[in-house]
Amino acid sequence: MTEPTPIDLDRLLKLRLVVGRYGEMDGARWWNTGGVLGGKGRSLLGRGFPRTHRFAQARLVLAVARARCQEVFDPPGCITLWNLPADLEDQLDAQWQGWPDAGDRWEGFFASIEQLPSEDLLETLREFELLDNERADVVSALRRSAEGKAVPLPATSELDDEVVTLLAAGFSRGEPGKPAIPYAKLAR
Repeated sequence: MTEPTPIDLDRLLKLRLVVGRYGEMDGARWWNTGGVLGGKGRSLLGRGFPRTHRFAQARLVLAVARARCQEVFDPPGCITLWNLPADLEDQLDAQWQGWPDAGDRWEGFFASIEQLPSEDLLETLREFELLDNERADVVSALRRSAEGKAVPLPATSELDDEVVTLLAAGFSRGEPGKPAIPYAKLAR
């Protein structure tokens, strides 16, 4: 039995942040946060949380995005960008505790997502070096489900950075105001 490939937690957070920012009301209008990861959120939360406001902004948007995606499409026994296996979510929560202490390391990234570089999610992910051309081609070939609420990915036996990337980039198959939730079944 081979050891599972570890997920790069910093990269996972960046993917969630880019999709979270992209889906806000001043972007794709997928969840009801209006620029919380943008300048408005920085101004509002920066006063009350001067050292940790960036991560407070992130917690808020990611929680709303997760709830909205579960409301739109919540496939049993599957993973989504917002619903990963419990052990991975636990690792992410443990890592989260240290990220605000390394706020200077994250400040540039948070500042760069305030104004996304493109209205195209795939291009935005490329700009942040979170998506390569090969994965973009895979995502471009994905289709929404018949009802338009989901984007099925091929079943996978191993969760790795590539699958997580596809779960994030698959959101590009949605439309303004109509998210399509990418998901995959983990074959055990």
